[in-house]
Amino acid sequence: MDGLIVVDKPAGMTSHDVVARIRRLARTRRVGHGGTLDPMATGVLIIGVNRATRLLTYVIGSEKSYTATIRLGQSTVTDDAEGEVTATAPAAAVPDEAIRAGLAAQVGEIDQVPSAVSAIKINGERAYKRVREGETVRIPARRVTVHRLEVLDIRRPQGPDVVDVDIDVTCSSGTYIRAIARDLGTALRVGGHLTALRRTAVGGMTLDAASTLEQLEERAPDVVGLPMSEAARRSFPQRVATEEETRVLRHGGPLSAAGIDGPYAVFSPAGDVLAIVSERGGRARAEIVLAPA
Repeated sequence: MDGLIVVDKPAGMTSHDVVARIRRLARTRRVGHGGTLDPMATGVLIIGVNRATRLLTYVIGSEKSYTATIRLGQSTVTDDAEGEVTATAPAAAVPDEAIRAGLAAQVGEIDQVPSAVSAIKINGERAYKRVREGETVRIPARRVTVHRLEVLDIRRPQGPDVVDVDIDVTCSSGTYIRAIARDLGTALRVGGHLTALRRTAVGGMTLDAASTLEQLEERAPDVVGLPMSEAARRSFPQRVATEEETRVLRHGGPLSAAGIDGPYAVFSPAGDVLAIVSERGGRARAEIVLAPA
């Protein structure tokens, strides 16, 4: 089958581990994922199967939502709980108002420096690999957008002199939640890192539609949750073609413009997705043709 699977990724697995599992369950090699989750993270991981792997380029660019926990008072080499603690500072006396203000300063369009232990390539090599080999890595800041950042709770656990902050974030693709934790700790001069991360949505696909790997095992090999047409409906604006436009588009020809911004999905009169198109020069031209000619 061709389509997308919304997986509720468990902790302790890489995104590549999940892809390998789905390849076995779906009995096909044509499987990919739409946006990496760190091994520590859980939640929404979009998997494309067969022809739907062509949709993943657009899925990767969708806005994303997360719940997370920031621990103030400790810095780590990875900016999350998987890395070695590199510095500590008393944090219990940091007032709630300062925490809220420090997070509010990271809402909107910001220049964010990704974590040094990330998959970003520096001179052709992954940054995390360079760090693990003992190299000091400097990654330039990138412009990202934090659309919403809500503080859910501020907790002061007994024992360690730390503060735990639960947050809910919606942000643009390319935003690092552990960088938000690091930068909050830096602003408050106590250090900070991420102790929990759960992705709750990628574009219009949420945890409500997600399946665990155990549930997919029970359904194998019929593991696709969103067939191609339904996946396109959830991911793009829509346009319905006439019979003549359907014929033209099946062969890769252009359509007249409809005035729709950005890439959108074109459907046949029967409701089957034909192509993902974008408008330029007064014409709607296919970026990818999904229907057979």
